[in-house]
Amino acid sequence: MKQYCLALDLKEDEALIAEYERYHKQVWPEIIKSIKDSGIESMSIYRTGNRLFMIISATDRFSFEKKSAADATNQKVQEWEQLMWKFQSPLPWAKEGEKWILMEEIFNLSQ
Repeated sequence: MKQYCLALDLKEDEALIAEYERYHKQVWPEIIKSIKDSGIESMSIYRTGNRLFMIISATDRFSFEKKSAADATNQKVQEWEQLMWKFQSPLPWAKEGEKWILMEEIFNLSQ
């Protein structure tokens, strides 16, 4: 099992942040299926202010490249991602069109 941590910002608007959280209380079933089908076993998103932090635990068959390719051909995932851009704001160092940024582990108590 591999673990990944990613970060993203939301637009600094309390109404938009509340709406974003409402969507994530009832994520579309097609989105849940696409996540699970990619090899992701668990996923959590945390928020502080407008900063989001995602933790993913995935099987060895998971890769961001395969997930991205599958998402590109999934109409419901594309619809969800387009909707989420209404709320999301890329991190200042993100590349054009890049959302969630993979974080680098700098400390691990068990090591």
